Amino acid sequence: MAKDFYGVLGVSKNASEAEIKRAYRKLALQWHPDRNKSAEANEKFKEINKAYEVLSDPKKKEAYDQYGESAFQPGGGFSGGAPYGQQSGQYGPFTYSYTNYGGSGGGAGFEGVDFGGFSDPFEIFAQFFGGGSPFGRRAQRRSVYQLPLDFMEAVQGIEKTVEIGGKKQNIKIPAGVDNGTRIRFQDYDIVVEVRPDPRFKREDYDLITDVEISFPQAVLGDVVSVPTIDGPLNLKIQPGTQPGSLIRLRGKGVPHLRSHGRGDQYIRVKVTVPIKLTGRQKELLNEFEKENSSHKKHGWF
Repeated sequence: MAKDFYGVLGVSKNASEAEIKRAYRKLALQWHPDRNKSAEANEKFKEINKAYEVLSDPKKKEAYDQYGESAFQPGGGFSGGAPYGQQSGQYGPFTYSYTNYGGSGGGAGFEGVDFGGFSDPFEIFAQFFGGGSPFGRRAQRRSVYQLPLDFMEAVQGIEKTVEIGGKKQNIKIPAGVDNGTRIRFQDYDIVVEVRPDPRFKREDYDLITDVEISFPQAVLGDVVSVPTIDGPLNLKIQPGTQPGSLIRLRGKGVPHLRSHGRGDQYIRVKVTVPIKLTGRQKELLNEFEKENSSHKKHGWF
């Protein structure tokens, strides 16, 4: 069935160019398949672009207003060229598919078309991923390089000297990058590969560190040294700390990549239970258990 292009964009037939552009821009961002994971997103996104290309071009819009979508069917007479054509392919890790309407001479048919403030619909990639458009002469495929980093280099930031295309270049890696972070430099991209650190488990910008303490330390309390990305920190263990307890170190996590502030670090307490005990240790524990049982009978706890 023929689509009502005005209905697709949610505008009236008297809508101005600015209103059509705003409607397209809003819907394109809403239904972009790499942002909207619903099953109908891909078809909806192509439908929105189809409607906008026609309504944003005065000549195509005039033909549509007079003859409807049939103006762009074979023999419809518009532009004297192929009615609809498909472009599809791979853009980095993303796939794309785009419908071209009424272009002449087998060209892409994008020249002179105003795509809602983008140079074409897939300039929306820049909104989400910092990438460019996969279409047209402007869409030269960018080279992508992997850069291995130690965990501390990634969370603290570092400047690396690399050789690309036979030339040595200094690349500044901002603090807070994570495994898979993609950074744009000049005419190429860097994808960060972060080696794990056994002391830290990263969850977004928070860190979790397991710290083992002895049974007496858990019962009586103590001060222990714990690792942070800023260096060792003396941490007070409160008497009676239970196994699995989490102690929050506010602001000791990973720096936020694109804003100020840092995440938190959580110290997860693990109590080590000795496997072998001396006779004296067993005697003391038995005395402790007897006294503890006696207190419970008298309602001390």
